[in-house]
Amino acid sequence: MAHPAVDSDEESRISEGDYVVLKRGDVYKSVQIEKRKKVIFEKQWMFMDNSVGELYGSTFEVDSGGKLILRKPNNTEDPTDTKGAGLDNRHIVDDGKSQKLTRDDIESLKEQGLKGQEIIQQLIDNSTTFRDKTEFAQEKYIKKKKKKYESNITVLKPTSRILAMMYHGREPGKVCHLRYDTLAQMLTIGNIHAGSKVVVFETCAGLVLGSVMERMGGHGSVIQLYPGGGPVRAGMESFGFPSHFHNTLHEFPLCKVNALLSGTLNVSEKDLDSQSNGKSDEQGSSSQVSTDRGDESSSEPQSMEVSTDPAEAKKKEDSEKLREQKAQEKRVRMEEKRKRLAAAAALLEGQNADGLVIASRFHPCPVLLGLLKFVAPSRPFVVYCQYREPLIECYTKLREQGGAVSLRLTDSWLRHYQVLPNRTHPVLLMSGGGGYLLSGITVTADAAATSGSQQKSGEPAAKRIKLDEIKSTSDSSA
Repeated sequence: MAHPAVDSDEESRISEGDYVVLKRGDVYKSVQIEKRKKVIFEKQWMFMDNSVGELYGSTFEVDSGGKLILRKPNNTEDPTDTKGAGLDNRHIVDDGKSQKLTRDDIESLKEQGLKGQEIIQQLIDNSTTFRDKTEFAQEKYIKKKKKKYESNITVLKPTSRILAMMYHGREPGKVCHLRYDTLAQMLTIGNIHAGSKVVVFETCAGLVLGSVMERMGGHGSVIQLYPGGGPVRAGMESFGFPSHFHNTLHEFPLCKVNALLSGTLNVSEKDLDSQSNGKSDEQGSSSQVSTDRGDESSSEPQSMEVSTDPAEAKKKEDSEKLREQKAQEKRVRMEEKRKRLAAAAALLEGQNADGLVIASRFHPCPVLLGLLKFVAPSRPFVVYCQYREPLIECYTKLREQGGAVSLRLTDSWLRHYQVLPNRTHPVLLMSGGGGYLLSGITVTADAAATSGSQQKSGEPAAKRIKLDEIKSTSDSSA
């Protein structure tokens, strides 16, 4: 019984090599814990060495040398002295003369080693209008100065919600403006759970892929379809999954989907080598032509001299060994790539996936219609798009050709509320939109057509039966 407690305690503590998320206010940044590595966050540099061994969620103060100092919970209280408050702010004039301390004075206080809380207290003491402000205005003033002068950071454990908030706040274009509430709806509608087989196609820097893997907990199979030369997994790597999570992840190129469906897919090493290194061969041939021309131009003076230097011979021998080593490493990589491709193709050939999740910058209609063939009947699928019109086209196509029921096109709306005593109200600034979701359940096309024809032919018949019953009951009563 003691071993699980130890494991859980180790998992809740920061270790070297872990991926963590730094938080200051509403700003997040994902970093990896490495000793003596300088990290820049919010225009301030620091070293993360002292965070190793501490609990996730701990708050640290950054000193002038970039070292982290753990802040204890009893030091997080606000010790500022307000000394009374006014009734209203109507007589306060913002003329820029209320603060006696200048910028040079504040810089000198920093050079003397004063911490953020002490500088804030100095600003309060030297403000001529602070005590005339209301209590609410004083709290707002202190909060604003804390954000500017206090250098506190919180180290958090990466989760799908935190990383989604980080990407949406810092680089929303990388995740197609996917908001964390929309991501939560995708995971719920897609019925992502442990032990399932899920097909994922996304161009959101690996955020959706990592969220699916986190929800599955390292059990099941995830097949990632990717465009271009290789998958992008920066967001997924920020989760810091253990090694057994990566064993459940498979990759398959989107350009080979049609070949897999038609049965003409070739996973031989020669085919992979020719497709992946076509461009490099062209570059190599062009460079070889240029070197040949250079050799021709310099062949005449070189032909007059015969080199017998042993150093040059040894250098040539070392270059040959290095070339052979690189060729061997290349063959190993191609063999591993071939095995991964074959394993992913074997999973997709069964066409029995338990779910489909799509979130990409490409038009979703051809992608959805092609990938639905890999999903088993009576399984959910969900498609995210920043805009509504492409999903309307997908909705129309699915209604025309069948193969899906319970089609729903929804949009997500989110607004934050400030909850404080006597000041509870919606936040003035909010996100304009969280994108749109198209969801449904797969069925076999024949069953969908049969049920549709039965429904069309059955409605009038049901009405006639009801009229006959009413007529028979009226005759019997007469």
